[in-house]
Amino acid sequence: MIPTREEAMELLLKYNESEALIKHALQVEAAMIHFAKVFDEDVDKYSIVGLCHDLDYEKYPDEHCKKTREILEAEGWDEEITRAIVSHGWGLCSDEKPESKMEKTLYTIDELTGIINACCLLRPSKSVLDLNLKSLNKKFKDKKFAAGCDRDIILKGINMLGLEKNFIFEETIKGLQERAEICGLKGNL
Repeated sequence: MIPTREEAMELLLKYNESEALIKHALQVEAAMIHFAKVFDEDVDKYSIVGLCHDLDYEKYPDEHCKKTREILEAEGWDEEITRAIVSHGWGLCSDEKPESKMEKTLYTIDELTGIINACCLLRPSKSVLDLNLKSLNKKFKDKKFAAGCDRDIILKGINMLGLEKNFIFEETIKGLQERAEICGLKGNL
């Protein structure tokens, strides 16, 4: 079964109460929706994968991705969706290597949205709407900034996609700008 966005959101909220995790899920969803359009892929699938990628993280951090597989299989979710979600933990908590464009996109932008979120929090506007590529690149180079976001994963994902870093950075910013209010990054602009 391929769930609706409403069903995906309901499941996300069943397993997550943390405002920060829900905000992160909405940010990853925003970027995934944008990339689905850029790549001419299925927007609904990309949306659901982005929204539910950390489904199990709040309740089962030590079983991240493994518990998600159990939950989604019990819910009867389509294997393509399940595999895409689980593969974002490749090399950390999952042995499933990202293979499809959707999987590689999620793997790449998950950590990147964390860095962008941190950039926005430091801006006077607190907004993604006035964030630019130059500012993001500057913060990306500073390993102490948003130190919990693994830059090697981002770069590995970009390499897997076979695209330029600046293209991925710019398109991720655009995706978050398009849904800035929904994903909590409108700030005070």
